[in-house]
Formats: sequence, C-alpha cells, structure tokens
Amino acid sequence: MDDADTDRVLPGSLVSLLRQVCVDAAQALAASGVGVSVMTVDGVHGMAAASDPDTARIEELQFTFGEGPCIDAFASNRPVLMPELDGAADRRWPVYTPAVTDAGVRAVFAFPLQVGAARLGVIDVFRDQPGPLSRSHLGQAFTFADRAVTVLLDGQERTAPGSDGLDEAFEHRADLFQAQGMVMIQLGVPIAEALVRMRAYAYAAGRPLSEVAADIVARRLRLDHDIAEGSA
Repeated sequence: MDDADTDRVLPGSLVSLLRQVCVDAAQALAASGVGVSVMTVDGVHGMAAASDPDTARIEELQFTFGEGPCIDAFASNRPVLMPELDGAADRRWPVYTPAVTDAGVRAVFAFPLQVGAARLGVIDVFRDQPGPLSRSHLGQAFTFADRAVTVLLDGQERTAPGSDGLDEAFEHRADLFQAQGMVMIQLGVPIAEALVRMRAYAYAAGRPLSEVAADIVARRLRLDHDIAEGSA
C-alpha cells in the first residue's frame, strides 16, 4: 500500500488497514514484528493490529503486565527506544522484559501516535537482534507512525459499509470495564485493585488480559479470593 492509497477509498476493515501498515513497517524496518495499540488517557487500551500472530501476542503482554515501552511512550508522549533488552530494561520493566526476551525479542522501539496534543496510541517495532535503528530506519518509523495516525483518523470513513472499523480495535473495552466491576464486587476490593488482580491472574495463567476479562463477563471464570491471591 503506497502513499497514494490514502487519497482514495480503501477496501476492507480499519483493522486490516492497520495490519497492512504493520506488515509494511516490519519489512521496511528489518523488524521481526510490528504492532499498533490504540490507547486513551484514562487507561483504556486495545491491541489493534500486528504484522503476525506472534507479534500480536507480544504486543498484548504490555497490557497484561501493565508495563512496557508502549505504555511508557504513550504516557510520556515521546518515543521509547530500547536497542537492547539488558539490565536497564529489566530494572525498568521487571516483568515485561523477561517475558518478551523469552519470546525472542532483543530490541523494542515504541513511537506515539499523536496529532498535536491528542494521543491515539503507539506503534511498536520489535527486533530479534539487538542494536539501534539506523537514521534511515528511524525516519521511516516516524513515517509509519504518521500512516497509522492517518488510518485511525480517516479509516472509519474510508472502509466499506458493514466492515468492523475502529470498534474492532476496542472490542474488549466494555468487557474490561465490566469485568473490573464484577471482580470489585466479588472480592470486595477497590476498582484499581480489581484490575491488579485480573492482571495477576492473566500473568499466572499465561493468557491475554482481554481473554480473562471476556471470560469473567461471560461467567466462565470467577476470581474468588483463593484464585486471585494465589495468582498475585
């Protein structure tokens, strides 16, 4: 998909368009994978798209653990460039770092998606070899971030009728909020603590947070005190 594609109506869903940006970025940046996550200042998030299934699982880990370059880049509104996941990365993200290195990731570069003061999310570039981005690759990464912003802002209007659109990127938002409320009541804890318990369970079970939330809402899973405390 070249730059001219943004000047005409694009077929398919918004998520498909974001996925294509990720695939193109992975190829251009010599990356093992690229992911885009959509986020809001109140902490709501969604793993919107990734270049491949393995990268999608890695991208989701940041939200399961509540830490990682994507979250830091969004919070600071600045790129987070980690050319080597070494001791400094371990100290910064003590849970996230060993999880992604076990998955073969050796370097991560996170770029905020923003328009002026408005923040939309982050595009993450993963590499299976340590080392910084070259000046050329760094410039291209900013270009792909701009492309992702364009898709997010314009894609809803450009997608075909009946496609999934931006709602697909946030399909688990309602589940996450509802699940927090259910766990808060079940365990008698504050809403923030409910999210901590859900993340702890997801980590211990090796599952994405979004899946855990969906199971709680569907009443396939109940976090009683024994399960929640044993997972923490």
